Amino acid sequence: MNRLQHETSPYLLQHAHNPVDWHAWKPEAFERAKAEDKPILVSIGYSTCHWCHVMERESFEDEQVAALMNEHFINIKVDREERPDVDQIYMEACQAISGSGGWPLNCFLTPDGRPFFAGTYYPPRPAHNRPSWPQLLQYISETFQNKRQEVEDQANQLTEAISKSDSVFLKTDALHIPVAELFTPELAANIYNALKQNFDRQHGGFGGAPKFPGTMSLRYLLDYHFLAGDNEAFQHVAFSLEKMIMGGIYDQLGGGFARYSTTRDWLAPHFEKMLYDNALLVGLLADAYRL
Repeated sequence: MNRLQHETSPYLLQHAHNPVDWHAWKPEAFERAKAEDKPILVSIGYSTCHWCHVMERESFEDEQVAALMNEHFINIKVDREERPDVDQIYMEACQAISGSGGWPLNCFLTPDGRPFFAGTYYPPRPAHNRPSWPQLLQYISETFQNKRQEVEDQANQLTEAISKSDSVFLKTDALHIPVAELFTPELAANIYNALKQNFDRQHGGFGGAPKFPGTMSLRYLLDYHFLAGDNEAFQHVAFSLEKMIMGGIYDQLGGGFARYSTTRDWLAPHFEKMLYDNALLVGLLADAYRL
């Protein structure tokens, strides 16, 4: 067993028997990375994530792959449900690099914690124009050793991009800033306009596949309609909910919503249901119905 055996997170405990020398998100991992001058691999997921389990079975349980990871990296496992703050920061790095995100989220960091490369699932062998996980590990290790300045430059650029994010979480300390200064009518309108640019006016929701319900964004539109009287905001909420209810993302036999659809039109669900997704959607549906 590895160091994760002493953790309480169900997701981390699932990886406690891996041959990978996993650390939890603790200072000792970063201290070791600095002492050994090794890049850090942060692998983020959650206990019911399908592709997290697939990658564990294919790669993290493989002795040869684990040996490669242990030799060249300091490996950290993070439960995104336990540390959403860590997940948010490195997900922004992944989206900045690739334009997309998901889980498992695998992010490579400098010893001081700055990201310089990130991706999601990688297969054990090259497939679908993606390198294998061992190939990626070898590439990252060689780049870190032989092109250190390029790594530092990339890390600095990503860190700067994240620091300029529109995320209030990343830019402010809400404990020390009055609410009135955090949220103004102008900011509310800017957020609405940003969401509006990503409306899927054909199928509802936001963006393309894979397509998540986007419950918190829809909730924002509903609140914005209530506060600002914007009917288009409400119409997109109602349209999106109707499309989801009539689509495959909603279990027409057993009830409940799947985590996401693999297609833009909501027809092909990814077969896992999350309690928190359904709790949020129930509240949203009830409030939308009242309006």
